[in-house]
Amino acid sequence: MVKRMIVKDAQFGNIRFIHCVKLNTGLPVENIKKTHPPISNLMARTIQKIFMLILPGLLAAGSLSAQRRKYIPLRDPATQRSSRDSVAEADMGDVLHSVFHLPPAAKKKDTAGARPEISVVPALGYSLQSRLAVLLAGNAIFRTAPQSKVSTIVSNLAYTQNKQVTLPIQSSIWSHNNHYDFVGEIRLYHYPQSTFGLGSSSDIESEAPMNYDYLRFSEIVLRKISGNFYLGGGYIIDYHTNITIESTENGTVPDYLNYGVKSHTTSSGLTLNGQYDNRDSPINPFTGTYATFELRQNMKVLGSTSTWSSLILDVRKYVNFPAGSKNVLALWSYDWLTLSGAPPYLDLPSTLWDASTNAGRGYIQGRYRGAQMVYAEAEYRYRIIRNGLIGGVVFLNAQTFSAAPGTRLQSVQPGFGPGLRVKLNKVSRTNISIDYGFGTQGSHGLFVNVGELF
Repeated sequence: MVKRMIVKDAQFGNIRFIHCVKLNTGLPVENIKKTHPPISNLMARTIQKIFMLILPGLLAAGSLSAQRRKYIPLRDPATQRSSRDSVAEADMGDVLHSVFHLPPAAKKKDTAGARPEISVVPALGYSLQSRLAVLLAGNAIFRTAPQSKVSTIVSNLAYTQNKQVTLPIQSSIWSHNNHYDFVGEIRLYHYPQSTFGLGSSSDIESEAPMNYDYLRFSEIVLRKISGNFYLGGGYIIDYHTNITIESTENGTVPDYLNYGVKSHTTSSGLTLNGQYDNRDSPINPFTGTYATFELRQNMKVLGSTSTWSSLILDVRKYVNFPAGSKNVLALWSYDWLTLSGAPPYLDLPSTLWDASTNAGRGYIQGRYRGAQMVYAEAEYRYRIIRNGLIGGVVFLNAQTFSAAPGTRLQSVQPGFGPGLRVKLNKVSRTNISIDYGFGTQGSHGLFVNVGELF
């Protein structure tokens, strides 16, 4: 008999609450269409709960801005100077000062300075499906010199009643003359999570609960070549240990067992990286283009379990639409391709396992996995209140995967949904992002993030 357990995604930067709860029927909630309330009612109640849970965090975050900083102007898009929309920007700090009649805060300029501008949200999450989760999410922006680009550090710490622990840290630190960008990442996870087999045609009933510990360390150094184009390289290691797996829901043999069972795996290799970035803000862009590639070669001589190579292409475009407004059409293409060899199972491309763990809203993390991943998304971001305090989004994405190395891409799986934005910090343009995504086979769930998802 399959062990009953909750599979939940509480992951970096996107504190997700996509749940898959085993009931007495033996089917995931995602597949039981007649035993739960209508989606609209579920979404409304869930969003109401999350607002009540993040409110204490918003109260705390409003007072965390660094004081007495030396401000340095950000490069503003033309739309910020439009006479058609000259309303002063507002954030949660302004609202709290108004509601609680606090003394007026020192006037801030929409700038980033030499001292960090910090946004932090502590919160509690709870539902019948997820049980309790204690969360701490935030980011910091600063400049290393008056003319340097904005540097960022983003992190989330989560502990769940399901005994998941996640601590990811991502950083992009620019040198004082913008000649170098130091891009780093650390992930420390203790992570029960299900796998559903290989390929985007896999059946949700092929779910097999897994458990493992995960460490990633990555450091990339990029050197300015010309304009906004940078080229460089670095080192990445992914280490999974204490890997265990249970039987599938439908009694079939898990693809993991056919792919190759190991209690621990290591992928250690060198990378060649390129980046083009002319966005006006790295946290919440209004205009510009961001494009990167990463060619990674993992070698046994560096400690890898196997020799294999991969290529990641990440391209994003931001356009004011309609022209002259502060609404944004954001486009994203993310391709993650295995070029040679056979990566360890847990290092294969997978839903919501991209660098920012955001590719695949509408699905549980790890829902699809395979040697090749092709992904695209469009999101329209619009203001509900002219001062930017409240906004909304609608998004549509699509993903397709192959199965094992050497196989073809399978069916395309769409995801879509609406979202709400609450301006946490107008200096860094940091929003609280609350999205509800829908996918195929009854998949749906809530996504909460500090900052935009891409």
